[in-house]
Amino acid sequence: MTTSDPGWRSFEEYVTARWAALYRTAHLVTGDPAVAEDLLQATMLKVMAQWSRVRRADSPDAYVRRMLLNELLGERRKAGRRAGKAHLVPVPAPVADPAADATTRLDLWDRVQQLPPRQRAVLVLRYYEDLSEAEIATVLGVSAGTVKSQASLALRNLRAVVPQNHTEEVS
Repeated sequence: MTTSDPGWRSFEEYVTARWAALYRTAHLVTGDPAVAEDLLQATMLKVMAQWSRVRRADSPDAYVRRMLLNELLGERRKAGRRAGKAHLVPVPAPVADPAADATTRLDLWDRVQQLPPRQRAVLVLRYYEDLSEAEIATVLGVSAGTVKSQASLALRNLRAVVPQNHTEEVS
């Protein structure tokens, strides 16, 4: 697609409108701002090449999120084959709310970053993007049962670092 193609304007408008939200998703699943930027740019190149199909989808946002997560998981698989095991880059802990238990938040964020990419993706789509299990299943190209099991495994891992009196908030 070039700037003279009829679909260019709609692609440009889509990217302008959705970049921040897609970047947030990429950052949350990668844990690294630079990796998130690279991931989003690589995804947008693929979206641009397939824009005529993407814009006709029932939900272009879901289609693009799926492309983004497929790109991430594909890169992780390639890296795992090359290096034996993919290593996640640690991300600085978010600024803690003064009223919150800073240690618990830091431990929890560290644990989120250690989750396998698919479990982290499920949590990001569920709790940050506020998608339903069915929508997450569509985005990831898996069954709703897989979404449930991945969420359950992820939450079980996270509960290990959350004090007993906070477990209801993570459920």
